[in-house]
Amino acid sequence: MFSKILIANRGEIACRVIRTCRKLGIRTVAVYSEADADAQHVRQADEAYAIGGPRPAESYLRGDAILEAAKRSGAQAIHPGYGFLSENADFADAVENAGIVFIGPKPASMRKMGSKAGAKDLMMAAGVPVVPGYTGEDQSPSGLSREAARIGFPLMIKAAHGGGGKGMRIVHRLDDFIAQLESCQREASNAFGRDRVLLERYVQSPRHIEIQVFGDAHGNAIHLNERECSAQRRYQKVLEESPSTFLTPELRAAMGEAAVKAAHAIDYVNAGTVEFIVDPDGAFYFMEINTRLQVEHPVTELTTGLDLVEWQLRIAAGDALPIAQQQVPQHGHAIEVRLYAEDPEAGFLPGSGKLEKLALPTPSPHVRIDSGVVEGDTVSIFYDPMIAKLIVWDQDRTAALTRLRDALAQCEIVGPKSNIEFLERLVRHPSVVEGNIDTGYLDRHLDEFMPAHAVDSSLLLAAATATLLMQEAEARRQAALSADSGSPWAIADGWRLVHAGRRPLAFLHRGDDLALVAHGANGQYSIETDDGGIHAVDGARLHAGELSLRLQSQARRFLVRIDARTVTVHDGDKRLDLSLVSAYRPKNASVSGNDGRIVAPMPGRVVMVKAKPGETVAAGQELLVIEAMKMELAIKSPRAGVMADLRAAAGDFVEADAVLATLEPQ
Repeated sequence: MFSKILIANRGEIACRVIRTCRKLGIRTVAVYSEADADAQHVRQADEAYAIGGPRPAESYLRGDAILEAAKRSGAQAIHPGYGFLSENADFADAVENAGIVFIGPKPASMRKMGSKAGAKDLMMAAGVPVVPGYTGEDQSPSGLSREAARIGFPLMIKAAHGGGGKGMRIVHRLDDFIAQLESCQREASNAFGRDRVLLERYVQSPRHIEIQVFGDAHGNAIHLNERECSAQRRYQKVLEESPSTFLTPELRAAMGEAAVKAAHAIDYVNAGTVEFIVDPDGAFYFMEINTRLQVEHPVTELTTGLDLVEWQLRIAAGDALPIAQQQVPQHGHAIEVRLYAEDPEAGFLPGSGKLEKLALPTPSPHVRIDSGVVEGDTVSIFYDPMIAKLIVWDQDRTAALTRLRDALAQCEIVGPKSNIEFLERLVRHPSVVEGNIDTGYLDRHLDEFMPAHAVDSSLLLAAATATLLMQEAEARRQAALSADSGSPWAIADGWRLVHAGRRPLAFLHRGDDLALVAHGANGQYSIETDDGGIHAVDGARLHAGELSLRLQSQARRFLVRIDARTVTVHDGDKRLDLSLVSAYRPKNASVSGNDGRIVAPMPGRVVMVKAKPGETVAAGQELLVIEAMKMELAIKSPRAGVMADLRAAAGDFVEADAVLATLEPQ
């Protein structure tokens, strides 16, 4: 076994690998960019080396800098994590040529899978079912159009290299093919440096099932059961679970056998994932092999009791697989979701900024947290905005879903916006609860999963009550510290001359101000809302994050997190996040486009400018394209007009709300 390894990655996967290495007594070496000097993976590793600037191309994609750090540290092996260089065969070659072990498959195996087109041909030869399509060399628009017409519609255009849902388009008719092809090729070129595509028949209402495989250098290969990843938004996995609710024992066995065939076909060594799509009738087709550990590997670990990173390390060190296929365990049900800094109500725009507050559930045998940040850290614009993976396990799926709902209720993120409310609605949605969901369901029904705009009155009253109780507790604390603790001005009963206990409260909710007026003290209140309603609150007590009270004589219980700036209340089903403000403020008008200014909706890098000063533009016309956190966003004109001024150029980094251009009437 190795005594020291370098982890060529960052964030939660680097921290995850470090955790197993500590268990095995292996020293760890981290690498970091300028943006990650204070990151958790740097702090947790035994030593760490700077490798360049904040952008991935300046650091985590620099194989030469990573190899130099490995040599300086004396690391015997390199774990690539996932993303960045994890599936780069040239990097794996360079690692081996330097006399260092690459903890992953052999470069030759990676090259066979590096092209989706070549992989499909290889799988067909190995007897693994594949989707009918075109994987040929002719990449001309006319040739691809001809093949598209032959395959029929709807069809899928897919980047031949890369993954992560990038470079994929569904086309429903031939007239739209060329425009979608150009868009797909541009995205593929930007993301992977190559614009080759393949065409596939689009399988209607498919499930996404992936099989975890492992191979060793002694010719053995097995699978470790399946994960279902059908809950997706724009090809990005949102919820992963094991076992699948869709698979029968017979289908599970057939897919596992096909996955092992795929592994043998490329002499696969170490961890990999064979991904399939499955139609409603149970016919399954090979999609691709991810030649690395997957983001969702924890659900396999929780249902098998195996440490997949430990397996990776031992197999890379030359050990044989520790168990045979018939010995692979399977117990209980596990589900994973990912907490992101993003704004679901703004098209899931990725966010950035300091995590002013980060509360996550306490880890237990039923709840696992994989994260690369802690409270006070910053979510950077340069990398994926994932904050943490939340994974739960229980004896069956119903119990696991209950665990997940409870765990999400305990989460709180203050700073950048997050997808917590979206996830809470997701895991309560009937189609998810019933396990009846295909890969396009979320995109077709996205509005059903979005947070409600209206403020729940009981949650608002609970937040107001918690705030009143907090203020009174603070007043008592201050009174105890004062020289005259018996003064009527120090008593926390809310009484004041003239207005007899009138206590105004003001909160900010998604940019809107909420004003309330309360009377009373010590858990007995009359609260007036801005719609004129008056609500009686009795017997309120706040202790250890739990608020109990009676609203209009009905007893209720809420989870509460509160400080001087924010309050979050949760009734076990819904949450309400509010900021505390000292005075009522009128709503602010939007400045995006209404006054002629075109502003950046998020921090990022301008990758393309499509309009010039003086040019007449139409409403909805693309003006610029911004890239941030592995996502490309088109900035469109809010109305017809003339470009008066352009304040950004390709390559510029811009902050959120920065003015990119100005628009004048025609």
